[in-house]
Amino acid sequence: MPWTSPEITRTLRPLSMPMGGERPLLDAWLDLQRETLLWKCGGLTAAQLALRCLEPSNLSLLGLVRHLAEVERDWFRTRFAGERVGYLYCTDDDLTAEFTLDTADAPRDLAAYEREVAACRAVTAGRSLDETYLDPNLGTEMSLRWVYTSMLQEYARHNGHADLLRERIDGMTGH
Repeated sequence: MPWTSPEITRTLRPLSMPMGGERPLLDAWLDLQRETLLWKCGGLTAAQLALRCLEPSNLSLLGLVRHLAEVERDWFRTRFAGERVGYLYCTDDDLTAEFTLDTADAPRDLAAYEREVAACRAVTAGRSLDETYLDPNLGTEMSLRWVYTSMLQEYARHNGHADLLRERIDGMTGH
């Protein structure tokens, strides 16, 4: 039997906190977006995760997992926390290499995504949303709040792509 991506149950926690504080709400909504990506991948084989949406696009569920691991690392760890961790999949010559799946390994890449999310949670734990840093790429001062809101839009956009990709693979819909 081929490997399949673990199926998860989303918590939908933010829906139970309509009057929550800003930080708990941002954490809950970001976690829901992260869970939604994994939920869309649940139960699929490595080959299904690597299916492209439509030529010539190289968009796939596995590519989205790899991309969002890269984006998490870039915004939270490299930019905000100032860690020198380098790229997971990209190179200076190919900043979209995460979508090239020639050397991809679905179980390894999903595990890398989960490790990256855990590391990003760790670097932001206890940090104020008002904390700022000098963005090394943009040369401007930015806040952790800005990073959270940027990540929410990044996930929301790509989870929309994941909806369409999953429906194409096996007809599963849901949001």
